[in-house]
Amino acid sequence: MRDFLLSLSRGVARHDVPSAFLPHFQALLQLRALVQKNDLYSLDPSFKAGKLDVAFNGTGFLSSLEPTSAKDILIESSSLHGAMRGDLVVVKRVANKRSSRPKAVVVYIAQRAFSKSIVYTKMSKGKVVGANVKNEALFEITASQKSLKQLPLGTVLKIDNTSNTIEEVLGVLDDPSVDEKISLALFDKKEFFSPEAEAEAKSHGDFVDKNYYSHRVDLTHLPFCTIDPVDAKDFDDAIYFDVQNHVLYVAIADVSEYVHAMGYIDKEALVRGFSIYFPHKAIPMLPRALSENICSLKPNVDRLAYTFKMTLDPLTCEPIQEELFESVIHSQKRYTYETIDLFLKGDLSDADATDQPILAYLFELNALTKKLRTIRLEKSFSFRASEIRMRVDENQNLISTSIEEETPSHGLIEDCMLLANKAAAKKLGFGIFRTHESPSYERMEALLSDLALIGINVKLRSDLPQMIREIQQKADTLNLRDEVDKLIIKSQKKAIYEPENKGHFGLGFDMYTHFTSPIRRYSDLTLHRLLKAKTSHDDKKLAFLLKDIAPLCEQISLLERESDKVAWDYMDR
Repeated sequence: MRDFLLSLSRGVARHDVPSAFLPHFQALLQLRALVQKNDLYSLDPSFKAGKLDVAFNGTGFLSSLEPTSAKDILIESSSLHGAMRGDLVVVKRVANKRSSRPKAVVVYIAQRAFSKSIVYTKMSKGKVVGANVKNEALFEITASQKSLKQLPLGTVLKIDNTSNTIEEVLGVLDDPSVDEKISLALFDKKEFFSPEAEAEAKSHGDFVDKNYYSHRVDLTHLPFCTIDPVDAKDFDDAIYFDVQNHVLYVAIADVSEYVHAMGYIDKEALVRGFSIYFPHKAIPMLPRALSENICSLKPNVDRLAYTFKMTLDPLTCEPIQEELFESVIHSQKRYTYETIDLFLKGDLSDADATDQPILAYLFELNALTKKLRTIRLEKSFSFRASEIRMRVDENQNLISTSIEEETPSHGLIEDCMLLANKAAAKKLGFGIFRTHESPSYERMEALLSDLALIGINVKLRSDLPQMIREIQQKADTLNLRDEVDKLIIKSQKKAIYEPENKGHFGLGFDMYTHFTSPIRRYSDLTLHRLLKAKTSHDDKKLAFLLKDIAPLCEQISLLERESDKVAWDYMDR
C-alpha cells in the first residue's frame, strides 16, 4: 500500500496499477483526489498521502510519505473521520485560520494499522457514537441508532476497523472488571484457549510416573526447592546446591515434552508469545492444565525437567563443567521470596524439620551468588529494580499499591538463572539468542548533557559500563539514583531475540539466551527444542526448527513488547 500511494505522488498509468489496488484507485477517482496528465494519474496538489499519528488529546498529525515534505500536517480530532494512529490515509488540505501550519481532513483510509479498535459509546450532537478509549477520537459505528441507543452510554465495544461494525460487547466503563478486557482487546490478546488446545493439554493428565521415563536422570532424591512470588502458580524453575562438591542444579520445567511443534497448543502459544501478568491473575501462554499443573514444578510431586548440572569454581564461582540432560525431579518445598528473605536474615521462626535439607545449602548458595554478582558487576552494571505492586479485590477494585524492591532472595535466584542461561547459550552456534547491543555514542552524549543539567558531570569514554557506574556513584551522593537510573535505561537499546549471538551489553556477557522460563516465554520453549535436537544429533529436526528462525525471533521480540504493553495499560487504567 505504501508503494502504491507513493506511486500516486509521482504519477502512475492506469494499466500499471496492480489489480489488488484498483478498488483504492477507483475510490480516489470518485473523491476527485486524482488528476490526470497525459496517461499518468497523480494526487491533486491539495491532497496528501501519509501515515497518521494521534496525540493523547485526539489531535492527528500526518507524516507525508514524500521525504521532501516539510512539516507534519495538523488534523483536528473532528476531522479524523474514524482514522486511527498508524493508519495510511489520504487527506485534503484546508485553510488554517489560526496559524500557518498545514491543516487537513481525512478523506480516505487506505490501510488500517490495526484490525480492531476499542471504543465506548457516548452522545455527540444527538447521536450515539464511539469514542476511542486511547485518544477519545470520535467516529460513527456501523449500526442503527435505534440499536445503539438500547445500550447504556459507556458501553465498551470491540470494533472491526475494516467495516466499523461491532465485533464484541466487552462491558461498561463503570464495571472495574472491564479494564482487563480492554487491555487485552487493545492488543488483540485472548484469555481463553480453543477447545482443541484445552483437550490436548488435558490429555497429558496431572500425574508423572517416573517409571515411564527410564531414559531420564532420576533426581527425585535431591531436595530441590522453588522460590517465587507469593501469588505464583507457574513454577518454571527449581534449584539444588550440592555444597560438598560445589555443584549447582538448575531444573527447568520440560515443557517441550508436552508441547509439540505445530500442535494445537504450540500454535496458540506462538500467537501469545508470553504470559501476561495482571495484579489479580495471569493470562498464561499455555493452558492452565500445563502451566499450573503437569508442567509446573509443584512441591511433593514428580515432574519432568530439563536440567543443568554445573560444577562451580570455588574462587571465581564460574562453571568449570556443565552438563545438560532430561531429568525427573521432586521439589520438596515451594517458598516465597519473603520467606527466603527471612531465612537469609537469620529469622528461622517459621522453619521446621522439612526445611532443614534446604537450609543446609541455602546459606552457602546465597554467599556464592553474592560473590558471583560482585564479580559480574565489575564488567556490567545494575539498576535499582522496583515494581509497583497493586492489590485488587475479587471485583477488581483497587485496594492498595506498594513499591516492591529487589531483595537478596531475588538476587539469589536471578544469578542461578543467569548461570543456566549462559550455559545454554554456549551450546548454541545458531538459534535464538537474547542480545543487547551497546548504546550509540549519540545517545550517550545526549544522556550526559541531560545529567549535566542536574549537576552530574561525567566525560564520555569508550568503557561505557565503567562510565555508567561512575554516573550511578555520583547519583548516589546526590540521592538521585532512581531518577538517574531511569534516564540511563531510556538511553539504552532494547534487548531482543536474534538468531546470531551479539552479546549482552547490559549484563556484560559475551553470549546469552533465555532458557529458564519455557512455561511463560515461547523463546525458551524454542530454545529447549533446539538444544534437544542438537544434543541428540537429530540434524533433520534441527534443520526444521532453524528453517524460519530469523522471522520467529523478530516475531517473539514484537510479542514481548506487546505483552509488556498490555500489563502497563492495565496498570494505567
